[in-house]
Amino acid sequence: MIIVKANGKHESFDPEKLRFSLLHSGANEEETENVLSHLLPELKSGMSTHDIYRHAFGILAGISQPAARSYSLRRAVMDLGPSGFPFEDFVAEILRAQGFQCVTRQTVIGGCVPHEVDVVAYNDKKLLMVEAKFHNELGTKSDLKVVLYVKARFDDLKDNVYSYGGNNRKMTGGWLVTNTKFSSTAIHYGECKDMTLIGWNYPEKGNLQNMIERHGLHPLTCLTTLSDAEKTVLLSGGVVLCSTIKEKPQTLRDLLGADFDSVAVLEEINSL
Repeated sequence: MIIVKANGKHESFDPEKLRFSLLHSGANEEETENVLSHLLPELKSGMSTHDIYRHAFGILAGISQPAARSYSLRRAVMDLGPSGFPFEDFVAEILRAQGFQCVTRQTVIGGCVPHEVDVVAYNDKKLLMVEAKFHNELGTKSDLKVVLYVKARFDDLKDNVYSYGGNNRKMTGGWLVTNTKFSSTAIHYGECKDMTLIGWNYPEKGNLQNMIERHGLHPLTCLTTLSDAEKTVLLSGGVVLCSTIKEKPQTLRDLLGADFDSVAVLEEINSL
């Protein structure tokens, strides 16, 4: 059976990918098999991955609301790709919700060489340099090589003085944030070197999913009333959160055209 991906490409449907996605989003084995047994007989050639996801989500919601909520949210964060820039903006929004001011995609001078830093976050007490590591596939982990690379960059940055926020000071911490998981060796090294690693479900408290849910930071990619093309336009315009649209509904017409009907989109956002 041939299905249509979000980028318009066609590929053979692989039920193992859907099973993997469900399991890695919090559904247990029984819930996953229940979804697949209901879903597979109803699939037809030519369906889009978006339609399959919505169908799977609807079935899972009837079985386990917590698992369905996690599945929906994780998929929405994954849909911020593929460039990675919207994920950097999303991480900045998470930090802003925690009281930081943020700037993204900065060239920061280290002790030896300049570095491209995804997010610089600061408040009166802290100055953080943040690496936002985005993966397009759920099964891709940030491994030891990634953590070693980021640690080396932070080591080069830590001794310089920076003026973010109007205060001359050294960085107080470096974060590595990913939308998937870390390998066990990456976690072991990070803990040994006292690094701040934040993955989808690591650490147990204060992980990426916790932060998103605690602050109600729903990415606009969770909306079913926007097409993939419309989401792409909004993301390119720097809009990553549903709350941004809720606070400034005119954003939809500014970016999508004066004739865009925003009623259904705003109703969906208000129901979140």
